[in-house]
Amino acid sequence: PGILTFLADTLLVLSFQTPLKKTNALIAQMGITFVNAYVPSALCCPSRASILTGKYPHNHHVVNNTLEGNCSSKLWQKIQEPYTFPALLKAMCGYQTFFAGKYLNEYGAEDAGGVGHVPPGWSFWYALEKNSKYYNYTLSVNGKARRHGENYSVDYLTDVLANMSLDFLEYKSNFEPFFMMIATPAPHSPWTPAPQYTKSFQNVSAPRNSNFNIHGKNKHWLIRQAKTPMTNSSIQFLDDAYRKRWQTLLSVDDLIEKLVKKLEVNGELDNTYIFYTSDNGFHTGQFSLPIDKRQLYEFDIKVPLLVRGPGIKPNQTNKMLVANIDLGPTILDIAGYDLNKTQMDGMSLLPLLRGEKNVTWRSDFLVEYQGEGYNGSDPTCPGLGPGVTHCFPDCVCEDSYNNTYACVRTLSASWDLQYCEFDDREVFVEVYNLTADPHQINNIAKTIDQEILEKMNYRLMMLQSCSGATCRTPGVFDPGYRFDPRLMFSNHGLRARR
Repeated sequence: PGILTFLADTLLVLSFQTPLKKTNALIAQMGITFVNAYVPSALCCPSRASILTGKYPHNHHVVNNTLEGNCSSKLWQKIQEPYTFPALLKAMCGYQTFFAGKYLNEYGAEDAGGVGHVPPGWSFWYALEKNSKYYNYTLSVNGKARRHGENYSVDYLTDVLANMSLDFLEYKSNFEPFFMMIATPAPHSPWTPAPQYTKSFQNVSAPRNSNFNIHGKNKHWLIRQAKTPMTNSSIQFLDDAYRKRWQTLLSVDDLIEKLVKKLEVNGELDNTYIFYTSDNGFHTGQFSLPIDKRQLYEFDIKVPLLVRGPGIKPNQTNKMLVANIDLGPTILDIAGYDLNKTQMDGMSLLPLLRGEKNVTWRSDFLVEYQGEGYNGSDPTCPGLGPGVTHCFPDCVCEDSYNNTYACVRTLSASWDLQYCEFDDREVFVEVYNLTADPHQINNIAKTIDQEILEKMNYRLMMLQSCSGATCRTPGVFDPGYRFDPRLMFSNHGLRARR
């Protein structure tokens, strides 16, 4: 089969239905929507690395969006890139492969080979240098730099990606199967919509859920430091950003419609799997945090995942707990590759896509994030001390070096739970029962049963050191789970006793 993957940038799960009407009609209504799809790290580069490798961040070692954090570094290129799923598709499965759009945030950095570096596994390569832009950017066109300006008709990046993708479908070989990954910058900042869409959604504002603009009491100090209520300027800024993000998605909707129609004209649509997802979520005012990602809550780690293709019945929803580490194994499975030959942590979604009965599936997965922060104090916010970053004018900081945490996100017949530990002086713990508290307002770490806390602590340590098949062992609320409290102390020592 042909395989086509669309990857959005910072698209929260609650906000995609309205601006992406054609995408919903052409993918969701013609296939399956996974309503519990997550990312193991709510930041662009670690998340994209997880998609490409099928691994948790502790196994691919990309921890943030910098070269020092292994984002498109020489080490990443040497250790991980040769074993990404596109490399295996091309080398082992005979696929012609096409990439267009944002790859990794530091791609094209001079210290890591510049735009001349074309990762193994790609037959056709049209990658954006560095981070998201809509105009005035450079593309690596099969290793050669091509500069774009600010003329809408020839430079607007979403449309450029559409045209390159249509050209590929027009001129590709018909003797080899194809894989395409189109990674649009939308709806990431700078949120520059196409001219025809600048007046759209004039009355739209960010959702006012019960966790909007409230104090994050009983949460990690970084959340507690946010000013509540937010300033009027912050609210206006986040509402404006939310509206512009929707406007940029209208061009993505056009791109997807063009490609689906092209596949239909070519007679290839019925034999093509089409995926639509995002690298992470995004918050807009929850717990008085203006706009960003990087946090452990649902609005940052939950993403859309829509799939259509051969053997997938239309208009389905699936409640299984899936993660972006599953995309690589799924696509390799579609191509007929033996997944036992990989080192991937994820699971193939193919049995779920085909509607197979009695599929053994996970009941939990790992979320992990390593905070970023500067050694010095932010000069505009000296009162916050050193180690913070991404601070807004009213001194609300979105990240810090000790915003470093790991969570077990559990979803089973009896529990919808999240357990998180911070690696900081407080050894802060956050626990949420999402059945009773879907917006994660009440941290129940001090009131939940101690035995559950111990089991979750132990399970977290197991997942943080897992690799491959050991990442897929039974979770705390699976019948096959075995818990021996003595192991918490003999194997892991200091960490568990803390």
